[in-house]
Order: sequence, then C-alpha cells, then structure tokens
Amino acid sequence: MFILTRELVAMSDHRSSALVAGGGGFIGGHLAARLLSEGYRVRVVDCKPVDEWFQVHPDAENVVADLSLLDAARAAVDGMDEVYNLAADMGGIGFIEGNKARCMLSVLINTHLLMASRDAGVDQFFFSSSACVYAAAHQVTPDLEALREEMAYPAMPEDGYGWEKLFDERMCRHFAEDFGLRTRVARFHNIYGPYGTWDGGREKAPAAICRKVAAAVINNDDKIEIWGDGEQSRSFTYIDDCVEGIRRIMRSDCDQPLNLGSDELVTINELVDLVQEIAGSSLKRRYNLSAAQGVRGRNSDNTLIREQLGWAPSVSLREGMAETYSWIYKQVGYASHRFLP
Repeated sequence: MFILTRELVAMSDHRSSALVAGGGGFIGGHLAARLLSEGYRVRVVDCKPVDEWFQVHPDAENVVADLSLLDAARAAVDGMDEVYNLAADMGGIGFIEGNKARCMLSVLINTHLLMASRDAGVDQFFFSSSACVYAAAHQVTPDLEALREEMAYPAMPEDGYGWEKLFDERMCRHFAEDFGLRTRVARFHNIYGPYGTWDGGREKAPAAICRKVAAAVINNDDKIEIWGDGEQSRSFTYIDDCVEGIRRIMRSDCDQPLNLGSDELVTINELVDLVQEIAGSSLKRRYNLSAAQGVRGRNSDNTLIREQLGWAPSVSLREGMAETYSWIYKQVGYASHRFLP
C-alpha cells in the first residue's frame, strides 16, 4: 500500500479529507489506517480517552469528543469531504440484550452527524448498519434462508439495537432525498479480527471463543463454557473484507443498504472446533443454556452486493480466525502477566 510521507503531505493542499466517527473502536481503527494509506487527511473522533483506543494513528488528527452532542458533531465534520459513522454504544449479544436504551441512544450520534454534514456541505456520508435490522422471524432455525436486503421489511428488527440501526438507515435515506446528501449504508454481519474487543462483556462470538480457548491453553485448563447449545448458526466477516467493502460501497452508485458479510455459514460448535484446531487443543464444553444466544441462525445473502459492486467478502473463516486467535492469545497472555511470543 502507498502511504504518504510527511514531506509529501506537507506539499499537498488537495488531499481528500475524512472523518472516522468511532475511530477509537475496532472497525473505525482499521478504516482510519486504510484511509491514511490512501493519502486521505483523516480526523478520528471517539468518546473514549485516547489511551483506550484500539489503534492510535499518529498521522491522523485524533480527537476525544461526544458526538451525540450537536456542537461536537459540527466541529467534527468541519472541513471534511467524507464522513464515516461507525460510532455507537454496542457490543455482543450479552451487551445489546441488557442495554437496549443505551443502544438506541446512538440515534443521537447519527442524527447529529447527518445534520452537521448537511450544513457543512459534506460530499459523502457512510452509515454502519447491522444484520440486526432483520426480523427474528427470518432467523428461527440454524439452516435458515440467507438474508436478502428486502427482507428488512415489513420491519420487526432486533429490539433496541436493531431498531436504532433501521431508524438510522431511514434517516440516511431521507437526508439524501430531502437535502441531497450522498449517503451510503452497509449492513455488517458479525465483523471480527485483530485489534477488537475480546473481553469485558462487549466482545462478539469469534473473539469470545478465541479468548476462552486461549485462556484454557495458557492456564492448562481442560474445559470452556459455550453460550447456548452451540447449534445456533452465523456467518462471520473478517475485518479486511469489511474495510474493503466500505471503500467500494463509498465509491459506488448504489444508494440502498447492502449486506456486508461473509456467506460462509457455521454453527458455534463448528467455530469452536476450528479455534481448537488452530490452537492445537482439545477441550471439554459446558453449555450454558440460560445465557443470551440471539437468533437461532443468520447468514448474509450476497447476491445484491455482487450485482452492484462485482465483489463480495472472500477471506475464509479459517484464515481470518487464525489471525484473530494469534492476536487474542497474546492479549490473554499479557493480561495474565505471561508474556508470550
């Protein structure tokens, strides 16, 4: 990848500029790195202190601010050509099922960023939606029909988090219709990879399983806990595919929401099998049937993204999980004061 040197940056007065809202988080940190590599002038804004960001890029303008406040949103978009909104109060199924009001309050972030972008003359606006916009009625069995974009209506999204995402999708649509703001929307399907949440209650299934297996290996334990019976199914999308998809969607003429997800469907038990194989371990499983499990099955139908972009996520689960496990294994080792290679 071509990365502008500081000397070249100083000579250029015409670089495109981009705001990455929520850039202290997992996906935002990777996206900021990609935009910097493409020569963008990047402003990263997050409400967390900088020392809690997953990635800090010295070549970006790094700002701590609460984008649910309109004044902060106006300051954040000032002078920006493109806005990428990845900011939200969210986490894995355990978090979103117990924090529905907190999840829905993220509508303030997107609404204020849209208003500020309209008033500042921003060229393009990206909103990160979620597969949680789809009704649970379409996701009741592990061997489900893959979710097509039109299946979001009639609307009955996941309570709390899903309603916030679907509402914000509509806000983007109407800001485009009423004010001419060029908006793009991607529905993320279980994004995973290094430099993401791996403990603390907000982590998603791939990171949680990697952590549990790594901790068992490091501590010479012989068992791990699985939420549910392990037969619930999902597709999981590696972070590199996610970032590539975002950039392609922003360069496209497609103004409707697109699934951005892998269509490689696995059960949680199969995901555990894969992580154990990567780790070279064999562990007993204790199934916690009272834990939050989410829908029974969920997969991405990639017909529309292939039609619109001539592309779809392609990193295999085995390849992505190998990278993710390696990174999380080291984090578990650091956290337990066992500094591992």
